[in-house]
Amino acid sequence: MDRLLQLEVFSRTAELGSLSKAAELLRMSNAAASRHLSALEERLAVRLIERNTRRQWLTEAGQELLQRCSTLLNELAEAEDAVSDRALSPKGMLRVTSSLSFAMIYMAPMLPAFRRLYPKLDVQIIAANRYPDFIEAGIDVAIRTREQEPDSNIIIRRIGQMRRVLAAAPSYLAARGIPEHPADLARHDMLVYNLANDPYSLRLSKGSTTQTVRIAPTLDSNDGQIICGAARAGLGILIQPLYIVQGDIKAGKLVPVLTDWELPLLTMNVAYQNRVRLPAKIRVFSDFLVEHIRAHSDAGIWIEAT
Repeated sequence: MDRLLQLEVFSRTAELGSLSKAAELLRMSNAAASRHLSALEERLAVRLIERNTRRQWLTEAGQELLQRCSTLLNELAEAEDAVSDRALSPKGMLRVTSSLSFAMIYMAPMLPAFRRLYPKLDVQIIAANRYPDFIEAGIDVAIRTREQEPDSNIIIRRIGQMRRVLAAAPSYLAARGIPEHPADLARHDMLVYNLANDPYSLRLSKGSTTQTVRIAPTLDSNDGQIICGAARAGLGILIQPLYIVQGDIKAGKLVPVLTDWELPLLTMNVAYQNRVRLPAKIRVFSDFLVEHIRAHSDAGIWIEAT
């Protein structure tokens, strides 16, 4: 117990940037927190936190230990909550943010079943393609498409990786022709999601061959639904995750092109703040969402799913 408490004091001190704030969070005196931190450093025979009268900072050893023990403490807290919350019904307001497309395709359809299981839990969905600050926006859960978070206080749970495709309306392809090689895209009208990483440069792969093509968009937008609407109307070729356009492809409204070439995969994560105790409402929502995606996604959309 002492070893675990020492790690918790160290972790909270590092995350909060203050020994006194960590002591307050853990409901102990400053002197007790200091003793636990000193005992940890003595046991490990290494300095973890350097401090002076104005500030504190982690040593290299402290940075490595924080990365490892934060994961350990979070998993332990989730295991405890999974047991203690089993008989409880999560309640209150859960605030979730995601892109408009993800909210429409995955979250909105699952809410009736989710509410039947957790009738005391209300859900607020904030559709946003940029990533709002958790604290400022009062966000509990965010669905995000990036490999890692710059803030170590944010935990990510990978949903999986999904395919992206190039597609256009039959009317556009009939008028402008079907591209047969990535280089052909330079002469086509391209519809671009401008919040993607390097949106005006496409990297396509086929086996060991990789081609990079610079494109000048006919339309660029910060929302995938606008791009899809323009593509259905015949404006040009879009680049979108397969889950967004799968319905239009099935209906014949869009036709995939360059299908023997692959775009880089898109990683989708559930993100939430690192906390001493993960609220039950976050845990049950995240679990339900992952299961819903697994059960209601067409084959081929996800390369890797949790």
